[in-house]
Amino acid sequence: MVGENLLGIPETLLPEETDVLARLDAGDEAIDLAAKFPSSSLVWALLANEAHAEGRTVDSYAFARVGYHRGLDSLRKAGWRGQGPVPWRHEPNRGFLRSLYALGRAAAAIGESEEVDRIEKFLNDSDSSAKAAIEAE
Repeated sequence: MVGENLLGIPETLLPEETDVLARLDAGDEAIDLAAKFPSSSLVWALLANEAHAEGRTVDSYAFARVGYHRGLDSLRKAGWRGQGPVPWRHEPNRGFLRSLYALGRAAAAIGESEEVDRIEKFLNDSDSSAKAAIEAE
């Protein structure tokens, strides 16, 4: 079954980033928001995706790495203990999951195969449906 929590470890649900979402809805650029909201994985994931789309692989890697680490900080604040579900269906988790995906994509582009394997496992362990959902966007 997809999404079944076999370990019994509770899901980690990040808080909504209402200020970030409001600024994005108002048309603010991710590059400007990164300075105002540096802990937002969503902003860093957006920057990673922009850089990837422009062929700036190293920039994409760097942005994704920041989003990944800021996401780990947020997960720990939310009670995550290094394992357990981080469900895609919970919208505020998506910035972290997108950063994780972008990091794996950029690591593959620079030939960092061990990182690719580690990130792919982490993403799948977080939510096995996340990769397909991100790729469908």
